[in-house]
Amino acid sequence: MWSSIFSQEEEFGRGGTGAGGGKAVMRGIFGKRRAQESELNKSQRGKVKLVFLIALVGVTLAIFGVSTDYWVELAPPKGFYGNETCLVAHYGLWKGCVRRLWLDDIDPNRESCGPAGLPGESNCTYFRFFTLGQNAIIFKRTTTKSLNMTTAVLSLISFFMMAMGCTCIVMALSKGVQFFVKSASFCFIVSGLLLLVALIIFHQSVLSLLGSDQSVPLHHELSSSVACVGSAGAVLIVGGILFVMLFLPGTPCK
Repeated sequence: MWSSIFSQEEEFGRGGTGAGGGKAVMRGIFGKRRAQESELNKSQRGKVKLVFLIALVGVTLAIFGVSTDYWVELAPPKGFYGNETCLVAHYGLWKGCVRRLWLDDIDPNRESCGPAGLPGESNCTYFRFFTLGQNAIIFKRTTTKSLNMTTAVLSLISFFMMAMGCTCIVMALSKGVQFFVKSASFCFIVSGLLLLVALIIFHQSVLSLLGSDQSVPLHHELSSSVACVGSAGAVLIVGGILFVMLFLPGTPCK
């Protein structure tokens, strides 16, 4: 009798142990599946590298555009000064330049002085509203330092987000974790949006500059640096979206 009771208890204990072991096995299986889903396979690594190259193109364009001073060109009519030379100004986020050009070098069909890329004598100065809080004066017109500083700050924040995105991609490729790619996509999209917003604010600052004085008629046009920054913003946003699409179910990029 006692032997039968002990044998039943032993079988019950084994059954309980088996149920607990089964749960542990199931947890191990699901844990492995989650780990496999969060890891980058060989195909995904290649796609991440390709999209990363696209994002680096945007980063390069942004560096070139923000660091140069050809965001806008300001030029009076060619014969405004009544001599053989004329003046043209160009500036970016950090400094502005005034260049004296010879009229013989300018296209006869062009009404205003310029373009600023022609050879001539240049006088460049860094903007003092970053250090002394003073506005700059260009052709008797005064810059709006709040708008210019806002553009510069947004550009710097955008560079910080680009650096974070690049760091996340490097960590994703080295550690093989999808989470870093998703974080990088957010960083690149935000950096691209910040660059586009910076361009809008900069254009408002140019309009404010032109409206501050009307004594010297000026022709203005946005130049090559703006084109680089705008292209960089678009490329970064596209790169961030592609990073997201790599891990969405049912997408061709997956």
